[in-house]
Amino acid sequence: MLKFLQQPAYKPAQTGPEADARYKRMRLQVFLGAFIGYAGFYLVRKNLSMAIPAMAPLGFEKTELGFVLGLNAAAYALSKFLMGSVSDRSNARVFLPLGLILTAISMCFMIVPIQFIGADHKALAILVMGVLNFLVGWFNGMGWPPCGRVMTHWFSVSERGTMMSIWNCAHNVGGALVGPMATYGAMWFGSWFYGAHTDMYFLIGTFAFPAAVALFIALLAYVLLRDTPQSCALPSIEAWRNDYPKNYSEKHEETLTTKEIFFKYVLNNKFLWFIALANAFVYMVRYGCLDWAPTILTEKGIDLKSAGWAYFAYEFAAIPGTLLCGWLSDKLFHGKRALPTMLFMALVMVFVVLYWLFIDNLTVVIICLIGIGFFIYGPVMLIGVQALDLAPKNAAGTAAGLTGFFGYFLGTFILANTVIGLVAQTAGWSWTFFMLIGACLLSIFFMGLTYKEERSQLKKQ
Repeated sequence: MLKFLQQPAYKPAQTGPEADARYKRMRLQVFLGAFIGYAGFYLVRKNLSMAIPAMAPLGFEKTELGFVLGLNAAAYALSKFLMGSVSDRSNARVFLPLGLILTAISMCFMIVPIQFIGADHKALAILVMGVLNFLVGWFNGMGWPPCGRVMTHWFSVSERGTMMSIWNCAHNVGGALVGPMATYGAMWFGSWFYGAHTDMYFLIGTFAFPAAVALFIALLAYVLLRDTPQSCALPSIEAWRNDYPKNYSEKHEETLTTKEIFFKYVLNNKFLWFIALANAFVYMVRYGCLDWAPTILTEKGIDLKSAGWAYFAYEFAAIPGTLLCGWLSDKLFHGKRALPTMLFMALVMVFVVLYWLFIDNLTVVIICLIGIGFFIYGPVMLIGVQALDLAPKNAAGTAAGLTGFFGYFLGTFILANTVIGLVAQTAGWSWTFFMLIGACLLSIFFMGLTYKEERSQLKKQ
């Protein structure tokens, strides 16, 4: 472990009214740091999907760009799993901003293969673009694990579902801003760099402008974040709130070895594998709709600005949907995660069908994208919460990384980006909607496999 990444040492815990007030203040500060920091990652995450319509006139094709998109997802999947283990043994205050800085730099350099290599040297351009987008995905994988670490150390089990549902909206805030930033960044700064070459303005709005904002956010996250309460001379969250989960042990406060994390708490848990498979199909729908929405809409004659706002609507609708799903899971379903996930995915399927049937009607399409965005992110959030609940908090990043690996490698890289791009190119968009409907059904099936066990565990508790 590099010295600057090492976890800060625990300090003797303070007690009394002043310590309580400080604990409350620090929890808010750390939560804001995690929220703002994670939102920053989504400013420099899937920007290429916004650029694809503008790249077609430059000589790049959907199949090629779908593969480049997929490399981002594959790298993110591997990173979220492997870097999750590193994060469980690192200082979250340093780990998260470092990942965001490296992501922003990689994203900014995406301009190079598009502008300076170009479609005249397409093989080289696609290679460089793929390497850079792979790095963007890899460094982006350094965002979720430290946030998971922070949330499990600063918020106890009984409040974690609600707080995670609020925090989970961070990626919708960041993702929703990508569309408007691409549009207005190009308008505000495009002429500074490209003069009359308006076909290149999108490079600034899509890549450079969001990267500059992400660098500022990385600095802000470093100022706000702290690793654990114990490193701030405060007691553990379980002791402070007197809220101990059934399987709590003092060992959960210790740093585990990589072998213990993987083989004792993660890989031998069959229910983690079930929700990981469900997550793959949830993510296929999530990114199958999101990444290709600008391309579908522009092919139907809708201008890029309107497509950008449709992208914004999809992400922004997720915020109330995620909060509703978290509230229903805690209050109506009494801590059950599987049932609300299955219900929300069934509703997602309804909107996917309507999206397909009315694809030529912009108003209906935007309503459907809002509906999909509203309902899809609740399952995304609840699967992450389940992963945290199924492992001790000193292995939380790795447990969530396993579900993330399936979501981004199988669900996004293989299915949503590569396969859907190929099917859309060769067979048309209708066949991609058949695939999305099937993914909804499979996600419901695999979540159903966890329902009986989850209900049994809740009765025991």
